[in-house]
Amino acid sequence: MPKATFAAGCFWGVEETFRRLPGVIRTQVGYIGGKAERPTYEQVCSDRTGHAEAVEVEYDPERTSYEALLDVFWNAHDPTQVNRQGPDIGTQYRSAVFYHDESQREAAEASRRALETSGSPRRPIATEIVPASTFWRAEEYHQQYLAKRGASGCHLP
Repeated sequence: MPKATFAAGCFWGVEETFRRLPGVIRTQVGYIGGKAERPTYEQVCSDRTGHAEAVEVEYDPERTSYEALLDVFWNAHDPTQVNRQGPDIGTQYRSAVFYHDESQREAAEASRRALETSGSPRRPIATEIVPASTFWRAEEYHQQYLAKRGASGCHLP
């Protein structure tokens, strides 16, 4: 099954958003885009490893498309914020699409252009579109964190 990797702030809420979608086979949260090997949550939160909190989505292309996942990504967070989402601040909370192949890169760039020309965001889009690097699975207690607690989101009202 193909994979898609997205960073859009705190990975707990991002995972829950994607986990519920038809066609999504599996999700896992972790760290990507940094320089340390096998980073821990504490290291990533120090804002010194360069990793983003991200969700890796395994999906069935017969039931959903990469483009549909991109639509969910753009609508699940504020892609105009730099290194933050809501109350969470730091490079680990940046907005990014980590593409796994050329077709994903092209689709991500086309979807960003469509969003930019739609007039919907009132500020420039800050989302990075970069090649996927090693995805380091986060500690087990972070996996499906909100589902384990019966919560649907982690943003403050």
